[in-house]
Amino acid sequence: MVTYIARRLLYSVPVLALASFVLFWAVRTTFDPLAKLRQSHDPTALARETARLGLNRSVPEQYGLWMKAFLTGDWGTSTRTGGSVSALIGSALGTTVQLVGWGVLFAAVLALAIGLYSAARQYSAGDYVFTALSYLGIAMPPFWVGLLLIQILAVWPQQQFHLAHPPLYFIGLHSPGHSGPDLDYFRHLVLPVLTMTVGLVASWSRFSRATLLETLTGDFVRTARAKGVPRRRILIRHALRNSLAPFVTVVAMDAALLFGGLVVTEQIYSVPGMGRLFLDSMLAGDVFTLVPWMLVVAVAMILFNLLADIGYALLDPRVALR
Repeated sequence: MVTYIARRLLYSVPVLALASFVLFWAVRTTFDPLAKLRQSHDPTALARETARLGLNRSVPEQYGLWMKAFLTGDWGTSTRTGGSVSALIGSALGTTVQLVGWGVLFAAVLALAIGLYSAARQYSAGDYVFTALSYLGIAMPPFWVGLLLIQILAVWPQQQFHLAHPPLYFIGLHSPGHSGPDLDYFRHLVLPVLTMTVGLVASWSRFSRATLLETLTGDFVRTARAKGVPRRRILIRHALRNSLAPFVTVVAMDAALLFGGLVVTEQIYSVPGMGRLFLDSMLAGDVFTLVPWMLVVAVAMILFNLLADIGYALLDPRVALR
């Protein structure tokens, strides 16, 4: 397995190199990092900044200089905040990791439970209810889910019963006054985690139901039933265990997409994560933050893809990593 992981990581190097150049070229030709300075009509300052940033060179030369600095840990300075790009991305990534970690854990457990129930009671009233709810969850966009949850869990309890409601913003473990996961930390997690997991639970529960139903028609399940194995044991030990491999693969791939795809959720609850950092940087034309951000997300995609393959092989002994 170590050899397989090393080979996969080695194969990823040229992919990342090509992706970084394409991203660098696209961002540099789309955004002008000196747009605000051009509006000041100061040709001396404009010429000085153009030379300092190397914008008077060709795009391949600019890319070479940027990549050399990037590999040595110098990710540049944000034109939006004036701070270090590596510090901005590191802080945003830490926040998003917390949100994605709790959200994926909660969604995976709940989706597996719903899928197991629906598969065990196919075409029952409960199965139809969960099917209808899953279609509703898939159809609703995240911004609408967020507004509904704020109304149901925050506005109505406060107006009708004067009850304390979950905070409408998110704080991370690295925020001042939070040295660990306490009750206040989890209260701040409620609304953003629920908003991001409604769609995940809806789609993952349908997938787990389908894989479980397919597994329940296998020969080994019929053999277990013929031997008189209890139904619960068949569902948990045989069907659920054998359907985990494809489920884990889907979860890992979707989790990778969440690292850069929580723009709406992070914007609604003022979460200083990767999605909000991308939106703020794009609106400000901060090219020095956009390129490293995209590269970090690309690395996350590659790593989670690798984790999905490893997880599939560990859960299914028929799959060999070569």
